[in-house]
Amino acid sequence: MRLHNTLTGKVEEFTPLVPGQLGLYVCGVTPYAESHIGHAMSAIVYDVLVRYLRWEGNSFGGLEVKYVSNYTDVDDKLIVRGAELGIDPLVLAQQNIDQWEDEQRALGLVFPDERPRVTTHIPEIIDLIKRLVANGHAYATPSGDVYFRVRSDDDYGKLSHRVIEDLRIGTRALAGQPAVAEGDPGEGKEFAFDFALWKSAKPDEPETTRWPSPWGAGRPGWHIECSAMAQRYLGETFDIHGGGIDLLFPHHENEVAQSESATGQPFARLWMHNGLVLRDGEKMSKSLGNFVTVREALHEQRWSPDAIRLFVLTSHYRGSNNLTDEAMAAAQAGVDRLRRALKRESGSDPLGEFSYPGPKENFQTAMDDDLNTPRAIAALYDIATSINRFADGNLNMEPTQRLLRELACEVLGFSLADGDNSVDLDVVGLSQLAKQYDVVCGGTDAVSTIDALLAHREQARKSREFAVADGIRNGLAAAGVEIEDTSSGPRWSAKR
Repeated sequence: MRLHNTLTGKVEEFTPLVPGQLGLYVCGVTPYAESHIGHAMSAIVYDVLVRYLRWEGNSFGGLEVKYVSNYTDVDDKLIVRGAELGIDPLVLAQQNIDQWEDEQRALGLVFPDERPRVTTHIPEIIDLIKRLVANGHAYATPSGDVYFRVRSDDDYGKLSHRVIEDLRIGTRALAGQPAVAEGDPGEGKEFAFDFALWKSAKPDEPETTRWPSPWGAGRPGWHIECSAMAQRYLGETFDIHGGGIDLLFPHHENEVAQSESATGQPFARLWMHNGLVLRDGEKMSKSLGNFVTVREALHEQRWSPDAIRLFVLTSHYRGSNNLTDEAMAAAQAGVDRLRRALKRESGSDPLGEFSYPGPKENFQTAMDDDLNTPRAIAALYDIATSINRFADGNLNMEPTQRLLRELACEVLGFSLADGDNSVDLDVVGLSQLAKQYDVVCGGTDAVSTIDALLAHREQARKSREFAVADGIRNGLAAAGVEIEDTSSGPRWSAKR
């Protein structure tokens, strides 16, 4: 398998550090607001990477992947937003994490094996900072802040391919600090671009956002958390570190510097960076009014999870995705094409059993070529075309349909649910309803969730728990599901 390595700037052959195993760390969200479609794009990219690496049909024969992605649940933005809303920042973070995890279920995403949070890994973070102070790569100020000494790292800039001497006033300084000239470092820093490892507590900040440390009460800086948590779960050196291209500098650059300065060992062997989402050709931003949250995409726009996934995968992960209504309509049409092929009734002629190794090989070749999902999708369409062509000739197409389902659903993560009137449903609301009644679903799509809720409702009716049964019915109605109770059991349909 060949993957683009940001560190070298090349697409290179990749082999795991430990045969048969792979460690992957992906930077997660800072939950100061709702997650947006850019977060969904990044999550889908790494979801597909994990699925493919675990698939037994890949060039490795299937890998045991340990997938780690964090939550930055204490941060400047959380503190500011919490003050604006009059809510504790940690409570705000939990609310947005809960919503994002419901949305991840609705999108059919594989959950990371570990989802560490800053607030539950303070001891590991402090230990890492102490190592950096002890070996001279970091220093404490009289005010209780601790900074990484950028000029102590001769390789600083190697990931983003920047030279620190070329940084000038007006660039975005590290750790969100205003850019200043070297002669005026400010805030007790030795050098303008030294970045914060530990931030001393401010009088107006909530007590919940400060912890004791050798340098006084405070909280971690932005970058140190990922180094500490990645090493905690994957070791000092691991296989792949992923994230959005917007994190390359300063966040990932600083991760490399502090991690390798602390251990003297390479940090991540390969760095993957996905592109950004544009809205109608422009960068998404709240100021332009073109910002699309995942909730809006699923609820208001009524884009199906499969259509969102296909929209992401029809562009290469390293490029930008231009989100338009036309692009989403095309994505939904593509999903429908695959779904119709799976629904075709197979013929009965045993002599006409059809296998199609070419597209499967094309699929694997595409995925091995720097996760080229556009070419992989094209291979799926080839299989769908073959199903339609040969099904008309009374041939047995079940093996080919199984192949399409394996590649599309198991590897690329589509649900391709029958009929998919779930397009018009509130998938997040359904997920929350299932959680409310402790209903365990057999799948992550809307259809599986509805079926599980109806089964639970039927059991509640038999047990004469009518409040529960009515609550589920009302919750389904609020999510866009109409129920008809018949002599053969409940039937449901999407409201129109």
